[in-house]
Amino acid sequence: MNIHTPDLDRQPSREDAAQALERLRQWAARASEAEIADLDPSLARLLPGREPSSYPVLSRAYPYGFEVDATYKDSLPDLQNGPSSLIRGARQQIQHVGISNFRLPIRFHTRDNGDLTLETSVTGTVSLEADKKGINMSRIMRSFYKHSEKTFSFEVIEAALEDYMTDLDSFDARIQMRFSYPVKITSLRSGLEGYQYYDIALELIEKAGARKKIIHIDYVYSSTCPCSLELSEHARQTRGQLATPHSQRSVARISAEVLDGACLWFEDVIDMARNAVPTETQVMVKREDEQAFAELNAANPIFVEDAARLFCEQLQADERVGDFRVVASHQESLHSHDAVSILTDGATFASESVDPKLFNTLFHVG
Repeated sequence: MNIHTPDLDRQPSREDAAQALERLRQWAARASEAEIADLDPSLARLLPGREPSSYPVLSRAYPYGFEVDATYKDSLPDLQNGPSSLIRGARQQIQHVGISNFRLPIRFHTRDNGDLTLETSVTGTVSLEADKKGINMSRIMRSFYKHSEKTFSFEVIEAALEDYMTDLDSFDARIQMRFSYPVKITSLRSGLEGYQYYDIALELIEKAGARKKIIHIDYVYSSTCPCSLELSEHARQTRGQLATPHSQRSVARISAEVLDGACLWFEDVIDMARNAVPTETQVMVKREDEQAFAELNAANPIFVEDAARLFCEQLQADERVGDFRVVASHQESLHSHDAVSILTDGATFASESVDPKLFNTLFHVG
């Protein structure tokens, strides 16, 4: 038998609602913000000057004593390693994804003077398969720091690359390290010495199971135009007119693959460049050095095409060098534009397309 009281069946009146509202106000006046939020945040409107909040009361003090345990760490969200359903855009393989300009001090071997610590900019990338959302980029830095206390050679870079390929479960990877490398240079005649700085990058590439080691070096030199030199001499000889040939600061970026088992020092590549084009810009100069440099330029006039082929000749003659590329820019003092050339040997650097900003990166700022 079901017994219904009349009060339960009837609809609440306005007077009933007013009484209930008054009781809620009395409760809310004594309740804490947490209690109000737990029951219904909108109850905050029942009190003068109070607005509802959809958030619980949160602590504003930094929890210095909080420690992360394994259970808590496992609970943290990780969107980059989420399911493929989170991928936005085309499900396409990405050839390179990672970090650029991660800086730290690295010790390098030198050919003649022991080890040298230099600030180094690291770029590390891996390939990303089409069905993976992303990578944890901090793992690249952690892998590199594991080896950063060692004196670097290509073998150490290879160990770092293998570590982060394993950590990130990737099949292709690349590490590039950029730094400015000082070499003490003696002036042409005065015997003064000063440091010449060379922009160098070491690159290690792993692609489809094959590994390549590459050295990039920027070599800065003076180029005297052969045509301008002959025209100046013609003016002197035929008309007694003083004339000077135009010369300009020029830059060649030499990129050379180091063959397996070979040791190619930075200084070796610099020597090749200097043998090819001896008019390297000077560091310390007295009057006798300036005169010597003018004579050296006159003895080695050079078009940008000549420069590319002379550098090529030196690289081809070295058995430690595999594929290579020479990019030269003669930053004209006659014209408002520059004279440029690109020469490649082998498949590594062959490309039909050229980066539109490539030659802009060859400007040397003293």
